[in-house]
Amino acid sequence: MAALTLNLNSISNLSRSQFRQIAIDNPDMKLERNKEGYLIIMAPTGGETGSFNSDLNGQLYVWNRTSKAGKTFDSSTGFELPGGGDRSPDVAWIALDKWEALTAEERRGFLPLCPDFAIELMSRSDSWIQAQAKMVEYMESGCQLGWLLDPKGNRAAIYRIGKPPELLTAPDSLSGEEVLRGFVLDARFLWS
Repeated sequence: MAALTLNLNSISNLSRSQFRQIAIDNPDMKLERNKEGYLIIMAPTGGETGSFNSDLNGQLYVWNRTSKAGKTFDSSTGFELPGGGDRSPDVAWIALDKWEALTAEERRGFLPLCPDFAIELMSRSDSWIQAQAKMVEYMESGCQLGWLLDPKGNRAAIYRIGKPPELLTAPDSLSGEEVLRGFVLDARFLWS
């Protein structure tokens, strides 16, 4: 099932604090709010996407455990983006100095920042156009490197600050470049 987007602006502009309360009141739902204030309701993933997501998180976690360069996050983590949206990337990472600058209370809630690195993994029902818009929102909010992965379409879009996205067809691997020095994702499992 594709995500449902609700424009509630005719009755109320959904503020960040209202969104946070809706998310707290509905912990079993995966919710996001885009920069226009629209509420986005996402269905749970299927087995294939969940397995892919676990593999992506696992590879980043193992690299980060060795490098100790930052903190990794899964798709249940909320980020309050400086650009206005409240998002939960499938995989996210922030540099250690950003994490250490957060208060204990900030660490417990939705993180008041944009991840330095984000991955969006598309399920079969996701829209390429909507996924691209989400990646642009991350980049406009300060994300330094982002990967949009589309197993169904055998494609990956690489997002970098100040550059147009680079589209690759079924790459064997993806580099963390300068953001995640030394991290190389083995991506072959996505395209088989």
